[in-house]
Amino acid sequence: VQLVESGGGSVQAGGSLRLSCKVSTLIRSQYCMGWFRQAPGKERERVASVYTFTGRASYVDSVKGRFTISWVNTESTLYLQMNSLKPEHTAMYYCAARPDVVCPSDAGPGTFNYWGQGTQVTVSS
Repeated sequence: VQLVESGGGSVQAGGSLRLSCKVSTLIRSQYCMGWFRQAPGKERERVASVYTFTGRASYVDSVKGRFTISWVNTESTLYLQMNSLKPEHTAMYYCAARPDVVCPSDAGPGTFNYWGQGTQVTVSS
């Protein structure tokens, strides 16, 4: 399974970006898909995750109401719509996947099998 992110860039505070993560393999079974971010000098943290079988999503509190994660099965693509961006959202964003029958809201990065190369998001004030 290969994951390729795109859609990062530089925006001003208040702007929006939509990240995409194309999955190379047709996912037929249940997967937990997630977006993570890592800012310089900080640990990688989960932003949002979604269970492909049900579409049920969960978010870290700091992005609730601003970010929306979605999985489009016909496109084999994971999206992250980010609105009302702030400078503190600046980070490298990664998508990740693991085959599973559950997708808990506290799934940490160490529990995911497959990772993309990351896409940089920079928000200026």
